Amino acid sequence: MGVAEFRFYGELNDFLAPERRQAVVVRRFLGHPAVKDAIEALGVPHPEVDVIVVNGEAAGFAHQLSDGDRVAVYPAFASIEPPAGVRVGPAPLAEPRFILDTHLGRLAAYLRMLGFDTLYRNDAADEELARASAEEGRILLTMDRGLLKRGEVVHGRCVRAVRPREQLAEVVRRYRLAGAAAPFRRCLRCNGELVTASRDAVRDSVPLRILRRFDAFQECHTCGGVYWKGSHHPRMERLIAQVLSR
Repeated sequence: MGVAEFRFYGELNDFLAPERRQAVVVRRFLGHPAVKDAIEALGVPHPEVDVIVVNGEAAGFAHQLSDGDRVAVYPAFASIEPPAGVRVGPAPLAEPRFILDTHLGRLAAYLRMLGFDTLYRNDAADEELARASAEEGRILLTMDRGLLKRGEVVHGRCVRAVRPREQLAEVVRRYRLAGAAAPFRRCLRCNGELVTASRDAVRDSVPLRILRRFDAFQECHTCGGVYWKGSHHPRMERLIAQVLSR
């Protein structure tokens, strides 16, 4: 039987039992398992890992453990880019797109509010989410670490915050979304793109009292939903400003 020492850094400690956080974790094993399997057996999903160092040398997920190995495991840091060839996690997507599990409906609406392409269904099965994430190059956001451990998942995060507004701030920070946000260009209900619409174009879709009070509208290309700057709009603008300023 072999023995290896693991040390997890940064927010990867969120996945460990309290007594294992910020400490050396001893892992016993038979044969020569892949370091990826050992990391996930300790509770850390592979999409959360960005850099692995074994005995002082950068290593990949397929590295086979040997007796006496010392393994350091690092997350993706929002402000630090690892040197070329060191990262085991995927390079950031050129255009961040998301798919969310069934528990994150409000977060999905918030990401759409910021203008990001975000898929969400409240009845989507885990296998559908994992497959769509891989096939469409989407970041899978979930609160289920088991879902992130599925082998086909490449880009993903286990959302730590519980309140939707804090979840939004967490995701914006992790994926550096502030500079890419384009608020109010997507439908909050279906994710379709919004286009400017005249009062006459939406006359049959909104109440008469709204037509009398407003003259600027947006309409969803996909579901036909209509939006205007009602009493809720200033609150949304304040939320956007607060999140992006962080």
